[in-house]
Amino acid sequence: MTGDERLNAFIDSLDAGNTPFLNVIEKEARETNVPIIRPPVQSLLKLLLAMRKPASILEVGCAIGFSALLMSEYGPKDCHITTIEKYEKRIPVARENFRRAGKEEQITLLEGDAADILHEMQGSYEMIFMDAAKGQYIHFMPDVLRLLAPGGILLSDNVLQDGDIIESRFAVTRRNRTIHSRMREYLYALKHDPALETVILPVGDGITVSVKIS
Repeated sequence: MTGDERLNAFIDSLDAGNTPFLNVIEKEARETNVPIIRPPVQSLLKLLLAMRKPASILEVGCAIGFSALLMSEYGPKDCHITTIEKYEKRIPVARENFRRAGKEEQITLLEGDAADILHEMQGSYEMIFMDAAKGQYIHFMPDVLRLLAPGGILLSDNVLQDGDIIESRFAVTRRNRTIHSRMREYLYALKHDPALETVILPVGDGITVSVKIS
């Protein structure tokens, strides 16, 4: 175990954990190999929810609903979450998890391609959580920023690609090169957009936290 792994294990050992129902959903996700947000990202998300107290949240990439349920549990009691998912096999599982949690009124699940849905959406959201196809983040960005309220927080997960992001595009496998170049483009765009203040954090598999300042 490396020094970083030992430090991360120590930090994780201090975590107070989640509610029993969230623990059940997390266990089910691991047993069925469904990727969900890692414990350090869960902790960061809970912190930001406590700080910002968003009344409206948009999630791009629902999977089986774990992160939407976490945000509904640790966000304000009256907050509403809109989440998007296109993978047909996961949509009914997410809906059932929302029903089991009694969160059907608090969480709205939109089915379909996020690019199409985002383009048609109106209104604004105080927090947006991006956790969908990584190669599409750069394409989602214009609509996401349009939908982000002034002072709102944009989080983008899995941006460091298990460390591959620092490698030359020729050092990553050929099938990952498009995602690699698009993620680099996305990170540059976030850091250089005058409407945003962005930090890139080596938490989990890397996450960006952006605040819309104008």
